[in-house]
Amino acid sequence: MESEGAAAPKPLKHLGGQVCQICGDNVGTTADGELFVACDICSFPVCRPCYEYERKDGNQSCPQCKTKYKRHKGSPPIRGDDVEDGENVDVATDYNYSSVNQNNKQKIAERMLSWRMNYGRGEDMGPPNYDKELSHNHIPLLSHDQVSGELSAASPEHLSMASPGGGGKRVHPLPYQSPWKERVDGWKVKQEKNVVPMSTGHATSEGRGAGDIDASTDVLFDDSLLNDEARQPLSRKVSIPSSRINPYRMVIVLRLVILCIFLHYRITNPVPNAYALWLISVICEIWFAISWILDQFPKWFPVNRETYLDRLALRYDREGEPSQLAAVDIFVSTVDPLKEPPLVTANTVLSILAVDYPVDKVSCYVSDDGASMLTFEAMSETSEFARKWVPFCKKYSIEPRAPEWYFAQKIDYLKDKVHPSFVKDRRAMKREYEEFKVRINGLVAKAQKIPEEGWVMQDGTPWPGNNTRDHPGMIQVFLGHSGGLDSDGNELPRLVYVSREKRPGFQHHKKAGAMNALVRVSAVLTNGPYLLNLDCDHYINNSKALREAMCFLMDPNLGKSVCYVQFPQRFDGIDKNDRYANRNTVFFDINLRGLDGIQGPVYVGTGCVFNRTALYGYEPPHKLKHKKPGLFSSCCSGSRKKSSKSSKKGSDKKKSSKHVDPTVPIFNLEDIEEGVEGAGFDDEKSLLMSQMSLEKRFGQSAVFVASTLMENGGVPQSATPENLLKEAIHVISCGYEDKTDWGSEIGWIYGSVTEDILTGFKMHARGWRSIYCMPNPPAFKGSAPINLSDRLNQVLRWALGSVEILLSRHCPIWYGYGGRLKWLERFAYINTTIYPVTAVPLLAYCTLPAVCLLTGKFIIPQISNFASIWFISLFLSIFATGILEMRWSGVGIDEWWRNEQFWVIGGVSAHLFAVFQGLLKVLAGIDTNFTVTSKASDEEGDFAELYMFKWTTLLIPPTTLLIINLVGVVAGISYAINSGYQSWGPLFGKLFFAFWVIVHLYPFLKGLMGRQNRTPTIVVVWSILLASIFSLLWVRIDPFTTRVTGPDVQQCGINC
Repeated sequence: MESEGAAAPKPLKHLGGQVCQICGDNVGTTADGELFVACDICSFPVCRPCYEYERKDGNQSCPQCKTKYKRHKGSPPIRGDDVEDGENVDVATDYNYSSVNQNNKQKIAERMLSWRMNYGRGEDMGPPNYDKELSHNHIPLLSHDQVSGELSAASPEHLSMASPGGGGKRVHPLPYQSPWKERVDGWKVKQEKNVVPMSTGHATSEGRGAGDIDASTDVLFDDSLLNDEARQPLSRKVSIPSSRINPYRMVIVLRLVILCIFLHYRITNPVPNAYALWLISVICEIWFAISWILDQFPKWFPVNRETYLDRLALRYDREGEPSQLAAVDIFVSTVDPLKEPPLVTANTVLSILAVDYPVDKVSCYVSDDGASMLTFEAMSETSEFARKWVPFCKKYSIEPRAPEWYFAQKIDYLKDKVHPSFVKDRRAMKREYEEFKVRINGLVAKAQKIPEEGWVMQDGTPWPGNNTRDHPGMIQVFLGHSGGLDSDGNELPRLVYVSREKRPGFQHHKKAGAMNALVRVSAVLTNGPYLLNLDCDHYINNSKALREAMCFLMDPNLGKSVCYVQFPQRFDGIDKNDRYANRNTVFFDINLRGLDGIQGPVYVGTGCVFNRTALYGYEPPHKLKHKKPGLFSSCCSGSRKKSSKSSKKGSDKKKSSKHVDPTVPIFNLEDIEEGVEGAGFDDEKSLLMSQMSLEKRFGQSAVFVASTLMENGGVPQSATPENLLKEAIHVISCGYEDKTDWGSEIGWIYGSVTEDILTGFKMHARGWRSIYCMPNPPAFKGSAPINLSDRLNQVLRWALGSVEILLSRHCPIWYGYGGRLKWLERFAYINTTIYPVTAVPLLAYCTLPAVCLLTGKFIIPQISNFASIWFISLFLSIFATGILEMRWSGVGIDEWWRNEQFWVIGGVSAHLFAVFQGLLKVLAGIDTNFTVTSKASDEEGDFAELYMFKWTTLLIPPTTLLIINLVGVVAGISYAINSGYQSWGPLFGKLFFAFWVIVHLYPFLKGLMGRQNRTPTIVVVWSILLASIFSLLWVRIDPFTTRVTGPDVQQCGINC
């Protein structure tokens, strides 16, 4: 970022095309179409958002000449402005509306929960007191009262599960609630005087001790306490240099023109003696062209992003003061501990507990969807080991903070370490971790053989999850306030085990259903405003990852419109050559960076920090447009409260006309308040109607419904730990989601095994934007299946999910045109759902070379020299696009080539099967089971799994393609040898075509051979069988005979 004093004063007439010296965006124009000038003295280039930000949250003066900013037309007034008499009403309206609106939401949440507790399901509860709120580190342990499906708090000494009904301590509120009460009272007094204090945007209350309910209760700062650095934006968008991106765009346009000319030539020049082959090839080429357009143009605006962690700390996490960073609930999902080893899950949990973030703002929820006692006991062991591991990580600032990967690093671990006790402590910790691994391995070995009577807990009672398809909901708080202390006596983050209820006859929706259960449980217990979801094998590699995300989500200008911050997936344990493109670098480093310049990257299932409000189906706040501030605002200059009914009716009409597609419901917090505001707060009937409307959306839980209106999190102090746990058990029951919007408009969306794409698409369709964050070192790392069969099965699952979306009502081709989804973003979503269909033309196209070589025909007629120029130009433009793409993205040529190879391998195998399975599921109702990708670690040597062969029917099509193309090459060369010199010319085109297929399938061939160069018999049998059938058909139709295409010597003579 350029320094503030770098730009010299410039006359007004020379400011055309200027960029903002703070954020780098264009300065923009005023309502009259003139160039916007923030400072009339020095004309320092500042855009309107930065000007508003500086006036509201900054020092209200020009960064260069320090002259106090004047209020421009259309700008909301702030304290100290000289307001004209005619603007008095607008003044009160502009800057008081947000606060009043948010204060109303607070009152509605309190009133609804109070009404529900007194008259609804919780009749046994006493009258709630909402003067206080529960702190985020007030995680209740289970009390003596038995709750169906609950588990008591296990003592740290117990290595097995504790019995239900055990005692737990009541947690006392933090000691700084009284100062918070004074702050809230002071804020209310200031609001009555129409004074807007300095706000911290998404910042939360001190230590979340009193839990702010909304942004209106942000902690107040004095201008004098914030220096210039703290007032700067927390992140910056960095465009790709024009010297790299402009040639890339020019080549894309040139390639599009050449492609159109090429297709025109192909369509208008059929091959009479091979019409069927020509027609198939042309159809395939047209499809490939459409697929390329859908993939290429969303990469038109790639961007990079920079974050400023120092500014985040200055603003929200100053040393010596309670942290104002927002609370984060972190979700870890696991199903089968035998396929997802408990040691892998434990490392992920340990990296979360040791993250560089205020401990009272972090809560880790582990979802055990298999209700396994092995997972439960592994979490108990993990919570005990964390008491030693977490202080070690924070004392020496080690990275990464997953012990398995930290101790496996082949680097000098003494580098930059100056503490004299580090070596001793590290050796001791490594021994502790090895003992921890032995205990976990012992649990795994014990779990291999399930007793006939099922697992029994320590007190002799059966484990509730013995029947994985029929068991009650279970919640266990392993670490929390008052008891969750490390070996140094410091508080640890919360660790909560959750296993939702499962009963026969209910649809549980696999991973998406488990994630929605975690959303509700976390909302009841901690209600952090942001959520991070991780797969059980994705550990936190960069301990500052949460802070990186907060630079976007807590930015006062950007954060309120961001639904999630997506991080790229990076992997450990992949072979150096990345034979099967497991790193997927092209997608993560090119495609997603391109989308970040449009409306944001797609959600890829893990390593994503969500805005909880976006998951609840609400729309983002509308941005105020300053183009025509005079007409509409002057007509509506009365009290916003007074005209609330008419304005809302008008907005509803606009919504109904704008959002044509009724399948894109956009919830607004104003809509929820309408029933209460319409008849006044004292009208119990309207309150009941609003409550019923919310419960129809979110389910029959007063505590959860109230939490949805608390945009900045926190849970009510009045609710006792027993009632909160009863409510938490209730929200993970099987029937909770019945007749609600869960899975259709709220939370993770159901209907596809790739729920991640669908969930992100719904958010973008509502108008939210996402952010792509690529910190160094990578934020998260995981494991990938390096075995060929496992890799193909993983790709099959992804492709099947895309086909399900393609054949559903949520297909981006026809869904959500009334929303605010940008066109290039829609192109990207169409591409993510339609790419498996490319398998059909790709399979046909890869078969054509063998057919051409065996029949002696070709898909292209004899071309002239002029026509050959277009063919050469097309190939050159393809190579140029790839080279320039690698240049601006930094992706290596080896990674790009592996991606091209696996596009063919996966296309003719996994994608092909996904298309047929998807059609069977939609048309015939035949469902395919979801297979969990194995996350086993490499214990038999370096990359032993790479050479392991596992039979799967996915291997048959590519193996058959390899064989018939090799047979075709042999047959074609034999034919040319027998036919003489004249036949070699046409043969080269056919051979090039065939070698293109063979080279792309070469990694697949290596995978079949394995380390010992042996192929399983079944693969050889099936492949030879199919190749033989094809060859016999060819012999029957066009037997192999020697042909002479030259002149007939007998008729013409030797000198013919």
